[in-house]
Amino acid sequence: MTQRLLIRDLTLRDGQQSQFATRMTQGQVDRVLPYYKDARFYAMEVWGGAVPDSVMRFLNENPWTRLQSIRDGVAGASKLTALSRGRNLFGYNPYPDSVIEGFCRNSVESGIDIMRVFDALNDIDNMRSTIRFVKENGGMADCAVCYTVDPKFSFGDRARAFLKGKKIPGTLFGTKYFVRKAKELAAAGADMITIKDMAGLVDPAKSSELIKAMKAEVGVPIDLHTHCTPGYGTASVLMAMVAGVDVVDTVIMNFSGGPAAPAFEIIQLFADRLGLSTGVDKAAVAAINRELRGIRGELAKFDQYKRLPPEMDLTAFDPSPELASLLDGAVEAATAGKADETLALCQRIEAAFNYPEPDAVVKRAQIPGGMYTNMMAQLKEYKLEQHVDEVLQIVPQVRLDAGVPPLVTPTSQIVGAQAVNCIVDKSQGKPFYTNVSKNFIELVKGSYGRTPFPVDPAFRERIAGVRDETPYDTSAYRKQDNPELADCGGLRLAADEKEELLLELFPSVADKYLKGARQAQWAAMETERLASLPPEPEEAPLRYPAKFWEEDLTLAMEA
Repeated sequence: MTQRLLIRDLTLRDGQQSQFATRMTQGQVDRVLPYYKDARFYAMEVWGGAVPDSVMRFLNENPWTRLQSIRDGVAGASKLTALSRGRNLFGYNPYPDSVIEGFCRNSVESGIDIMRVFDALNDIDNMRSTIRFVKENGGMADCAVCYTVDPKFSFGDRARAFLKGKKIPGTLFGTKYFVRKAKELAAAGADMITIKDMAGLVDPAKSSELIKAMKAEVGVPIDLHTHCTPGYGTASVLMAMVAGVDVVDTVIMNFSGGPAAPAFEIIQLFADRLGLSTGVDKAAVAAINRELRGIRGELAKFDQYKRLPPEMDLTAFDPSPELASLLDGAVEAATAGKADETLALCQRIEAAFNYPEPDAVVKRAQIPGGMYTNMMAQLKEYKLEQHVDEVLQIVPQVRLDAGVPPLVTPTSQIVGAQAVNCIVDKSQGKPFYTNVSKNFIELVKGSYGRTPFPVDPAFRERIAGVRDETPYDTSAYRKQDNPELADCGGLRLAADEKEELLLELFPSVADKYLKGARQAQWAAMETERLASLPPEPEEAPLRYPAKFWEEDLTLAMEA
């Protein structure tokens, strides 16, 4: 009996976000939907992440319309997936249950079947409300455990910490940690568990170890989500397939590789060799891939690599003898548990498909690529680019001071920005943490949840003014204003609950977008009103007696 491997396609959310700054327009999305309907992926990630913000901010489009159009276009052929940051949803501060419930309910009503819920600290308490509201409204809760690695400290770092009376933890993020979190999430109502490796740091050996352990101890389906940034992605997915993973996340070839996930086409070639059925229509995927090639050209100014893979159609694909040997060899190595050999062969396969080279900085520093990019931008702002190595060296210390949070949005950006601030302090002859961001204060204070490692009370008092962990208090939350717009005939800024949620989740961006939408609505209403008015009667022309004209002409001649 053929075994089944389910595929979650990420192209329309994570794929375009990783590669092209989330700039796919509604028109571009619409062009591929008929083919997606035929492809019949198990699931398609299409919403959440940066999509709602970006389609308003850069494309002047409605995020809910984006979701509903995909729902209608796919027509139930695949489950639709969104990404949600637990109690934080899309922002930094936690939201009250009323906002979380509204978001979950409207998301499911608009087409979301599976809500992938994660928390940057892996604090399960931050995920419980979303899990409950998704399930109460008929959706599936896909609960993600954010994968991360322990900060690296040199012997000198450890010696200095010991002399200062600071404690450096041993192994925090081992297999037992992730299995424990997965079991707690299953007990909290998770319908499936995702190992969410946002930085692509899970190597092939760890991938196999994690999947085997979770399959043995966790009673719900397991999904692996990873990226190709440091060069592990394809090999780690292959090792997971051999280890019995239930679902893997992929991107269609023309949007794959680099900072994105591995290509579906490569994973399908592995599945064929392993006797795993994905149930995906290869001809439909080829049609999507052809359309994406044109779309990638249209998004060229956002394409940081501009390295197109060869054209690919699995229905007619005949690999060269060399590529066939690499594919067969990788499957044999993975089946034999030879992780290093699997990695070497998969990287040669990626090179054959013209993937960007592995990112050495991400691999060495073990941080997400976006975190590194943001730190470099911040350093350039201060004209301190030459200090990038110093920043990378102190990231582990800043992370330890903050309770060793996993490096995922938003904690990766908070830790990265604070590491830069510390180097700026040093360049100005000031001690570290002279300049502290508001978000770092909130992280240390406990506003974002419980950190994996306790924050030193003395440090918390120095940074946040309190010694004890202090959770965020949502009782003081104030709903965003929804005023009547005088220049739009008194129309409300947000016309319905969905638009009110946009204001709650993206206040400044939604305010600008919705004002434009109301102005267009009011202009259309005025045009329609004027068109419906009865025409004004025409005035009859003035007629003068002939005698008047004759007299006038006689006077003119006499003059």
